[in-house]
Amino acid sequence: MKNVLCLLLLCSSLLSFSQEEKLKVGLVLSGGGAKGLAHIGALKVIEDAGVHIDYIAGTSMGAIVGGLYASGYTATELDSIVNHTNFNLLIQDEIPRTAMTFYEKENTERYALTLPFDNFKVGFPSGLSKGQNIYNLMSGLTVHLDNKTDFSKLPIPFFCVATDIETGEEVILDRGSLAKSVAASGSIPSLIAPVKINGRLLIDGGVVNNYPVEELRRRGADVIIGVDVQDSLMNRNDLKGAFDIFTQVSNFRTINDMKEKIPKTDIYIRPDIGKFSILSFEEGKAIIDSGKVAGERQVEALQALAKKQGEHNHPFKRKPLDSLKLSRIDLAGNTNYPRSFILGRLRLSTPGNYSLTEINSSIDFLSASGNFDKINYFLSPDEDESYALNISLDESENKTYLKLALHYDDLYKSAALVNLTRKSSIFTNDVTSMDLIVGENLRYNFQYYIDKGYYWSIGVKSRFNTFDTGVNYSLIQDDISQQQLNINKIDIDLKDFTNQFYVETLFKQVASLGIGAEHKYIKVSSETINSETEVDIQGTEFENNDYYSAFGYLKYDSFDNKYYPKKGIYFNGDFHIYPFSSADDFTEFSIAKGKIGYVFTPITNVSFRLFSEAGFKIGKGNQQTLDFLLGGYGNNFINNMVPFYGYDFISIGGDSYIKGLAEVDVELFKNNHITLSTNIANVEEDLFSTGNWLSLPDYTGYALGYGIETFLGPMEVKYSYSPEVNSSQWFFSLGFWF
Repeated sequence: MKNVLCLLLLCSSLLSFSQEEKLKVGLVLSGGGAKGLAHIGALKVIEDAGVHIDYIAGTSMGAIVGGLYASGYTATELDSIVNHTNFNLLIQDEIPRTAMTFYEKENTERYALTLPFDNFKVGFPSGLSKGQNIYNLMSGLTVHLDNKTDFSKLPIPFFCVATDIETGEEVILDRGSLAKSVAASGSIPSLIAPVKINGRLLIDGGVVNNYPVEELRRRGADVIIGVDVQDSLMNRNDLKGAFDIFTQVSNFRTINDMKEKIPKTDIYIRPDIGKFSILSFEEGKAIIDSGKVAGERQVEALQALAKKQGEHNHPFKRKPLDSLKLSRIDLAGNTNYPRSFILGRLRLSTPGNYSLTEINSSIDFLSASGNFDKINYFLSPDEDESYALNISLDESENKTYLKLALHYDDLYKSAALVNLTRKSSIFTNDVTSMDLIVGENLRYNFQYYIDKGYYWSIGVKSRFNTFDTGVNYSLIQDDISQQQLNINKIDIDLKDFTNQFYVETLFKQVASLGIGAEHKYIKVSSETINSETEVDIQGTEFENNDYYSAFGYLKYDSFDNKYYPKKGIYFNGDFHIYPFSSADDFTEFSIAKGKIGYVFTPITNVSFRLFSEAGFKIGKGNQQTLDFLLGGYGNNFINNMVPFYGYDFISIGGDSYIKGLAEVDVELFKNNHITLSTNIANVEEDLFSTGNWLSLPDYTGYALGYGIETFLGPMEVKYSYSPEVNSSQWFFSLGFWF
C-alpha cells in the first residue's frame, strides 16, 4: 500500500513540475480602510521579487488598490497617487469652492449642520459622504480602459466583493463599471453612502467577506498570496468610545473567519498596522512602509514562487491620456432637471479638448448644485479618436433641508440661526432659502434663486438686519446739534431692511456678472443723548428713509477656503446709483467700491494674504448713513461698513476711502492658526479728488490672532492696536458668520 502512495505522490510531483510554467498566482487583498494602503507596500515587494499576478480579488480598500493594480498601475505609481491625494477631502466629499457659484458659496459657508426635512420630518443622510469624490478619482484613473465592462479582460483579471444592504447577501462584482464597483465595495457603513448597481443597494464587502480567498481559488488560482490588514481585537483599555465598540463588534466575525482563511493562503502577509485606524490616511507613508516591511519577511517564498512561474508576458502599458477630445455628452437619469441646466452646470462645450482634471471639475460644478445623490460617468471611445462623456444621474429625493448654526461676535453678540431650504418649489432648478436669526439682535435673510448655469440666473433677496453699538460722536455731530456736547461716543440703534431683484451670469466662464434693482429702508436712532442731558435735543433720529437704486457687480473668487485660504485670487467690484429716496433734502448720488485679494503659500503651512480695497461716492448726497464706516473685526458687515484693526466698530467715516491689508497665517498644527495682520487706510471727504489717497496713511492698525477651525465654524480671538489713538481692542468670535 505504501508503494502505491509513494507512486501517486511521485506522479503528482512530476505532473506539477511539468506545469510550473503555467502556474497561476492569485492575490487577495483584505479591507481595512486607511490601513489598506499597506497593500501598496506589499505589492512593491511582490513586484521586486519578480512574481507575476494572474488574478486579483479585493474587498473595500483592497478592492480599490487591487482594482487600480489590475487596471495596469504599478505599485510605485499607486504610491505616487496616494502622495498626491488629499484623503480628507476625498472621504468628506468636500466640493472645492471653485466649483460653486457665488450663491452656493454664500449659502453653504454659514451652516454647521444640514439635515433632510421633507414632510417636516427630520431625517439623516445614509452616510457622512456621498462617495462622489472617490468615484471621480477612480473614474479618472481608469479612463484608459476604454470602458471595459468585463473585469476578466483587464490587464489582470479582477473581482471585488460588496454587500447587499437589503438582504445581507454577498455580491461578487466582476463586470460593469470598475470605478463604480470598487466604490461600492469600499462604501463603509455610516461613513460613505451605499451605491446602486443593477437595482441593488450595495455597501462595504467587508460586512460579509473581507478576505475572498475561496472565490479566488474557485477561479483557477494555483497559488494564493494574501495581504491581511484587518483589525485585531482591542483590550478594554483601548475601547474608549462608541466607534471603538462598534468596530470591535464588527471584527468578531472577520477575525473568526480568518482562522479558516489563513490556511487556504499559500503566502500570507500580515503588516503591523495595529497603531493605525481605518481613517489614518494622513499617515499613508508609514502605512505603506508597514506593508513593505511585512512583505520583505516573505521575500524568499516570493522569489521561489517567481522561479516556478518562469517567463510571463510583459507588463501592461497604459496609454497616456493627458488631454481628451470630447465629441458629445450623453445624459441618463435626469427626470426632473432639463438638459440645458445640466450642460450649463457642466461648463463643457463639445466638441472640445479637456484634461481629466477639467472633466472632474465639471462634475464638481454639477455636484455642487446639491440636486444629485450620485453622478456616475465614464468615457467611451467615439469616432476620430474622440470620446463621448456618458453621465448617469441619481437625482436626490430630498427637496427640503433644515440647517442650523450658532455664532457670537462683538457686534451682533450671540445668535442662533435656523434655516429652511426648499428646492424645486416653483421650477425644477430653483432654491428657496429662509434664515431666521434669533438672539440679542433679531434678523432674517430670505433668498430665492433660479439657477440656469451658463445662462442668466435670477435671484430675489430680502434681508432685515439690526444691531446697536457705540459710535464715535464726531461722525454724527452735525446731525445732532450745533451745540458742543461733552460726549466721546453715543449708542446707536441701526435697522436695515433691504430687498433686491437681480440677474447674473458667468463672465468668461469664471466670474459672476450681475445687475439688479434694490430697495433699502434705513433707520438710525439713539437714546443716549436724551438720557444723559437735561433737555431734549432734536436729531436723535438720524435716519428714517427709503432708498431706491440700480446696481451692477463683478465677482471672482478662487480662494480654497473662505476663512483661512491658502491660495487663490479674489475680486469684488460693485456700483450703486441712487436716483430716488424718501428723504426731504435728497440729491442723486452713486457709490462705487472694489476689493482685490491674493493669497499664496510659499512655505508649507505659512500663508500670506494681501488685500487692497477702495470706495468713493459720486455726487453730494447729504445722507451719511451709506458713507464708508471703518473699524472693528467681522466677516459679514452690511452696507459700506469695513473692518479695520486697531479701532472699534464705526470709528472712522467718510465718503471715500482706500485700505490695504497684509496678513501672515501660520498653521501651527492641523486647524490651528496664528495670524499676524497689519492694515492701513486713508478716509475722508473727496479723498480721490484731493489726491490725499496717495499720501502716507492716516490710520494704521495691527492685530495678533489665534483661530481654531471647528465644526461650528472658526473660533477666533484677536488683539489689535493702533498707534494713532494709543489704544487696543480685543475681538472674539465663534462660529460661521451670518
